[in-house]
Amino acid sequence: MAIGQLEKLYLLKLVENQETYTNFIVSEMNDHVLRIAVMNGEFHWHKHDDCDEMFYVLEGELFIDLEENETVSLKVGDMFTVPAGVMHRTRSNQRTVNLCFEKKENDING
Repeated sequence: MAIGQLEKLYLLKLVENQETYTNFIVSEMNDHVLRIAVMNGEFHWHKHDDCDEMFYVLEGELFIDLEENETVSLKVGDMFTVPAGVMHRTRSNQRTVNLCFEKKENDING
């Protein structure tokens, strides 16, 4: 069982001392998971062929680079969904904390 099942969580407390990249499952819902990620730098280009990926920023600013030379900037409280099959990468210029909603079977390494 993932953390968060029948448990109240303060999400930022889970990563309060984390400065380097981390990404882990906080909770599972049906066939989806909620991940929390801390980043300061960039993640590699990748896509998810059968899964949309939704990002929600809790702290900092997250940039999502898309394959068409487009960049979306997300600040605290912003949400953005990358449709299945779209090549993308996430990056930040400072410590950034975001939530990611995706299918349980999705491989975060692309």
